[in-house]
Amino acid sequence: MGFLDGLRRGNDSAFDSGNAATNAIELTKRYAQVSLTKQGAATGNLRVNLSWRMRTSDLGGSQRESLLRHPFRALKPPEVIAHSQSMVNVDLDLGCLYELQDGTKGVVQPLGGFLGDVNGPPYVKLSGDDRFGSGSGETLYVNLDQRENIKRLLVFVYIYDQTPAFDRTQAMVTLYPGNGPRIEISLDERHPQARSCAVVMIENVKEEIIVHREVKFVYGFQGELDRLYGWGLQWGRGFKSKTGR
Repeated sequence: MGFLDGLRRGNDSAFDSGNAATNAIELTKRYAQVSLTKQGAATGNLRVNLSWRMRTSDLGGSQRESLLRHPFRALKPPEVIAHSQSMVNVDLDLGCLYELQDGTKGVVQPLGGFLGDVNGPPYVKLSGDDRFGSGSGETLYVNLDQRENIKRLLVFVYIYDQTPAFDRTQAMVTLYPGNGPRIEISLDERHPQARSCAVVMIENVKEEIIVHREVKFVYGFQGELDRLYGWGLQWGRGFKSKTGR
């Protein structure tokens, strides 16, 4: 399952740059770590966004194959397809395991309504629960002005009560510091049976805020991620409130 991927910390100043026009840092297996402190971006609110959608190939076959068989379809106006549950049949959720310097541990996630607090402990807050893969996605806010109180944060993504389908989504977790380029982590590895993924660890290491790519897929849920990273919390079955969407 790739649990050992990226366990060895690399050079914190090494990273893959994305397209220069996008002003982004891409964390990869090879270059998995970056220092927000050295980037001058360890203050203010760090915004962590999850965006995702179903792959086009899952919505009706290959367009290329269709045009080869029916070349005149290229001249036909595209069909307008309604945004329906049949198009998007997976619900990805964003969450965060936190450990503060005083030893306090917990979770911020939609399940159970543990939405956190950005101005008080745990200095992490979840805003919004996107159940249909919209453009805005889901967002966590981390108050880096309180970084001296934060020990480590594990940002994770899980599939809520649906068939495992990480390999059919184009999921991306993007970190937007208050200053400097955004940081992108793609969940593009094929793990068709995985239900959860530890995406990125944010750690306070000797007063330096380090962001490290994890991207470890597991078959279980938060409890399995907890055991993998030694958080030591107690877990039970949780439910989200019903939505009218």
